[in-house]
Amino acid sequence: MMNDLSNTRLQVMWNRLLAIVEEQGQALIRAAFSPIVRECGDISAGIFDLQGRMLAQAVTGTPGHINTMAEAVKTLRARFDLQQMQPGDIYMTNDPWIASGHLNDFLLMMPVFFQGRVIGFTSCTSHLVDLGGLGMGPEGSDIYDEGLLMPPCKLVERGEINALLMEIVKANSREPVANEGDIYALVACCETGATRLSGMMEEFGLQDLNALSDYIIATSRAGTLAAIAQVPNGVYKNTIGIDGYESAIDLCATLTVSDTGISLDFTGTSGCSAKGINVPLNYATAYSVFALRCIIGPDIPNNAGSLEPFQVTAPEGCILNAVAPAPVAMRHTIGQMTPDLVYGCLHQALPHSVPSEGASCMYDLPLRHTPDAVQSGGTQFALELVYNGGTGARPTADGLSATAFPSGVWGSQVEMTEAVGPVLITKRELRCDSGGAGTFRGGLGQHIEMISATDEDIMLFLSVERIKNPARGRNGGHAGAPGRVRIGMDGPDLPGKGEVRIPAGKTLVFETPGGGGFGDPAQRAPEDIARDIAFGLVSRDKAQRNA
Repeated sequence: MMNDLSNTRLQVMWNRLLAIVEEQGQALIRAAFSPIVRECGDISAGIFDLQGRMLAQAVTGTPGHINTMAEAVKTLRARFDLQQMQPGDIYMTNDPWIASGHLNDFLLMMPVFFQGRVIGFTSCTSHLVDLGGLGMGPEGSDIYDEGLLMPPCKLVERGEINALLMEIVKANSREPVANEGDIYALVACCETGATRLSGMMEEFGLQDLNALSDYIIATSRAGTLAAIAQVPNGVYKNTIGIDGYESAIDLCATLTVSDTGISLDFTGTSGCSAKGINVPLNYATAYSVFALRCIIGPDIPNNAGSLEPFQVTAPEGCILNAVAPAPVAMRHTIGQMTPDLVYGCLHQALPHSVPSEGASCMYDLPLRHTPDAVQSGGTQFALELVYNGGTGARPTADGLSATAFPSGVWGSQVEMTEAVGPVLITKRELRCDSGGAGTFRGGLGQHIEMISATDEDIMLFLSVERIKNPARGRNGGHAGAPGRVRIGMDGPDLPGKGEVRIPAGKTLVFETPGGGGFGDPAQRAPEDIARDIAFGLVSRDKAQRNA
């Protein structure tokens, strides 16, 4: 009975940690300056034990931030002497191979003190809109072109911000005020978690987190292994072709399922690009494991225990394991394609559980002033917009339209975009016929049109996928529509990557991809077809062709 009571108490405390990290995440979003943080939720927040093991993470956040943070805190924990840490200290880095895969993501770690001792850590990550260099785009030839790299260092010492470090960040940005505000928001996030965690320690009469940490990790590991046991043991392989930049790219995966866990290997994947679309392994791992966890034990909270049974490897120098100083600014373009790669493997083991391919990669649109605009006294700005396509159809349901999977980053809103940058969005609507046909239809992409709100040109740093290789269906389902980008409705299609100058008065037209269908389109229920036509999701002609 005492053991049951003890486990009940530990479960209550675990639930409290989950509430604390949600408050952390909301503190960051509410305090942030940049729309990509406060409106789109491009963040993570978490609590870690004394060993640097993640105990809880905010549901709000991206896998690329959350799952990389789970390993980054271990690295920072080992880098700095525990005995030298003082109350109010906060450490940070944006090293892509430690933090979140590119320079624009700042990761903070704060030691939590209770009764004069460090008992754990809080951590968070968010995206800063501009850190100098060539800007947020794929044109860099190495990491040094892409902006300011901050090695692991102390951002706050005993509650006092490192003023010189902050001035360096501001001096290397086209948006210094937004960067400063976002860094303070990250600090507030860490402090919120630390205050709530120490308060919980006092409320429950704890001296340390050891028993709670062991319970969370052991319970989560056991639950995850039990879920893996439901997947047939075996070796499953898949390859997908994606657009790439200079040339097409093959992503290859071998998924091995055993009684002791799941291993994923990217051997066979194409080598690195000369452009900034390469992916550090920490980021490729983050999205691959997230995809697996969406199918295998999705109800188990994400922490060090539930992540432990998954191992990811790749040859150094392949595009999913880029090593420094490779350019990686747009690492999400390819990193977010790894869930479709992994699902192609998992579908062989669980054919009735895995969705079709989706748009996957965000349609991330970094915009800024042209080089000549500043010289002529024009508007200086840097703005990053995020839009999403359709998800793949599920084995028992249609895909979701204009939905952020796998990134979790919400789409940029029209009103906020126009309020913070010199752009005008003249049209935004779902893209009819973009979802792949099937017994269950793929989710729809979006059709968006925008122009400069001034008489000045705008620069777009384009790096998107699914222009040449649309999302494939499964079990007889059709492919979704590919993405399209052009200037003017009659303008030629632009390649998916590169710098684009949008002349004043000209309309940028971009259409995000649709998801693939699942199952034979002839088997789609008549009432679903009628609803699609009535709501303008599918044209009558296309519905008749697929019937």
